[in-house]
Amino acid sequence: MCGSCEHTVSDIITLSPAPEAAQTKVHGGFSAPIKRNVSTAGVYLQHYIRSDNTFVDHLHSHADEAATAAAAAVKDIDLDEGEDEEESEDLLDLDPKEWKDQDHYAVVGLSKLRYRATLDDIIKAHCKKVLRHHPDKKAAQGHLNDDRFFKCIQKAFEILTDVTKRRQWDSVDPSVSDAVPSAKDKGNFFAAYGPVFERESRFSNVQPVPQLGDESTPREIVESFYEFWYAFDSWRSFEYLDKEDVDGGNNRDNKRWIEGKNKKERANRKKEDIQRLRTIVDQAIKTDPRMI
Repeated sequence: MCGSCEHTVSDIITLSPAPEAAQTKVHGGFSAPIKRNVSTAGVYLQHYIRSDNTFVDHLHSHADEAATAAAAAVKDIDLDEGEDEEESEDLLDLDPKEWKDQDHYAVVGLSKLRYRATLDDIIKAHCKKVLRHHPDKKAAQGHLNDDRFFKCIQKAFEILTDVTKRRQWDSVDPSVSDAVPSAKDKGNFFAAYGPVFERESRFSNVQPVPQLGDESTPREIVESFYEFWYAFDSWRSFEYLDKEDVDGGNNRDNKRWIEGKNKKERANRKKEDIQRLRTIVDQAIKTDPRMI
């Protein structure tokens, strides 16, 4: 049976037996295995070979082509289907050159879902935005050369559909709170800390992440919960906040200096984030009524 379909091969070819007087002779055998290097192939390499641009340029070019093709394939999408986020004037006036400062989720209309958005959510939202803001449609409405927001949409789509780039953005998303509950707050413990641990769980390399529970959670499970958070394995990183472009250096020494500066700042931010999370866990275990 074929692994990718349900067709079954039912015809069997039966060979007639060799004559009794026939003489058989082995004319060959299996040669020893040979280790060979395999070169990259496919559409990316083909684009690269046919042009003088860099390989990264071709990756970006192919991503743009894929996005345009995706938009063309969903012409039947109802733009009024579901609840669309209203686009503010500030959002529509974004400068695509300042893409690092834009809210990628807001640009594609997913500011409410943010890190909870699935890839399917991102693709559907992107298609709607492309159909609404494509330069050809703007030109038909009399807005010539008005492709700034469309470029912002394409950049947001590139970031949010790349696992590494999206993680870098989610790590520093300013719209998601990093707040630590006040140690002086004597309110409902579970209402105060439950959402905080749920928020922080998005950074865990280990899934699923145990949640805080409630008053009826057994003591051994509560202890296991805090053991998990004290050994929390986070994927959060801070490359997105690099202030200097490594490729912008004029010479090798300057590039090394810029890269070293960026690494130092990332390490400091990582250290601060680890301490912030440790503070949350310390405060929680001290005020948890199940542990007192």
